[in-house]
Amino acid sequence: MAGGWARDGAVQEQIDASINDELARLKARRGPVGESLTHCADCDEPIPEKRRAAIPGVKLCIECQQERDGSFKARGGINRRGSKDSQLK
Repeated sequence: MAGGWARDGAVQEQIDASINDELARLKARRGPVGESLTHCADCDEPIPEKRRAAIPGVKLCIECQQERDGSFKARGGINRRGSKDSQLK
């Protein structure tokens, strides 16, 4: 049942379109694809064959990948509500 100027089923069509857009976005960022490199893009060390077979499209050796993964530092947010929990920290 649609209301106003919308035709029947318009709301469900919008929901389906939103879901399809999100699925397409997730598929696009699923990770490396394509041809794997034989040598690391950062340090030029050989990438083991088992790693290349396990992760298609891999560009980094294990050490460089671990270094990149560890470089992310999450920052704590600021609780502006002034709740009791935020005052205890």
